[in-house]
Amino acid sequence: MMERSFLQATLQKVSQRMMCLDNQGQVEKFPVSLLDMQCWEWPQGVGLLGLVKYALAQGDEAVLAFVEDWYDRHMPAMDTVERNVNSTAPMLALTYLAQRKPKPEYLALMESWADWTMDPKGLLRTGDGCIQHMITGDPNDGQLLIDTLFMTVLFMIRAGTMLKRPEMVSEANYQILAHIKYLFDPACGLFYHGWSFRDMNRYGGVHWLRGNAWYTVGCIDFITEQEALADEVRRFFLATLERQAGALLQTCDAQTGLWHTVIDEPSSYLELSGSAGCLCGMMKAVRLGFLDEKRYLPLIRRGIVSALGYIGADGSVANVSYGTPVGMDKQFYMDIPCFVMTYGQAAMILMLEEAMNPYWAGLLDG
Repeated sequence: MMERSFLQATLQKVSQRMMCLDNQGQVEKFPVSLLDMQCWEWPQGVGLLGLVKYALAQGDEAVLAFVEDWYDRHMPAMDTVERNVNSTAPMLALTYLAQRKPKPEYLALMESWADWTMDPKGLLRTGDGCIQHMITGDPNDGQLLIDTLFMTVLFMIRAGTMLKRPEMVSEANYQILAHIKYLFDPACGLFYHGWSFRDMNRYGGVHWLRGNAWYTVGCIDFITEQEALADEVRRFFLATLERQAGALLQTCDAQTGLWHTVIDEPSSYLELSGSAGCLCGMMKAVRLGFLDEKRYLPLIRRGIVSALGYIGADGSVANVSYGTPVGMDKQFYMDIPCFVMTYGQAAMILMLEEAMNPYWAGLLDG
């Protein structure tokens, strides 16, 4: 049985492992480490989100102290951080800290970053006014990626709401709609990884798992963080989620209830950050009545049990693919190596935290 005490112990183990991650002896090709928890980049930002949501839900003051200390050490060096889509990711967890403890320095940084996201000379726009997926060291001219929704747009929704800037929330919703327009594949219900406004194509046209998970796990927050979301927009977000969830149900690995890193390529490896993210999003959608419990519960049960099997004795989550730029064919994604990554730990934390919700008591045993 999936006892609450077991889930709690697993959450603590996975969280503790994340907080001490280093670069694992790797020489990385990116300007800022994607492995080391002590760097300001998108993997760490997703990791911090997992930690702060867990700590606030469970009242874990030690984890909260770790997160607060992380920001206290990084904020004096903000002038050295290149602002782009990916480096915005750590700002999302900061909104939760600011909501709990509105320190002037937290709010000042949020205001400054909010100004930057709304400035087309700051956060660059490309075709149709879409956010260009600029990253550290590369503006990625004309590139639109599904990752942007989680790394930047969620911050825009929360910060815009907290700072009483409705124009920022409106811009965030436009960006979600535009990303669905260019990246959702209506033929199968899955998302493509990217779109190029330079070449007017979807690069390799690959249905990449973690990219899909950014929408599955993010969609619920797109909706629940906005009290004034227009009904027609809400319906559009949820209709897209329902189509995607149905496609994920059809394409999961039948034995494990998890997904391959290239969703529709069974020879590609099972990937755990995307799998945990998709499971978390589906569970939230079922709990809130957006997806049918009877239809999705068998998959959720099977997937959670299988995902737990990828957590090592030290709390490391295995089979998590390294940072993945957009590729021109399926093999590109299949060749991405796996490491213990902060976002893999975070996705597992978010999934397990959802599993601890009273709604799931007794439902996950079957």
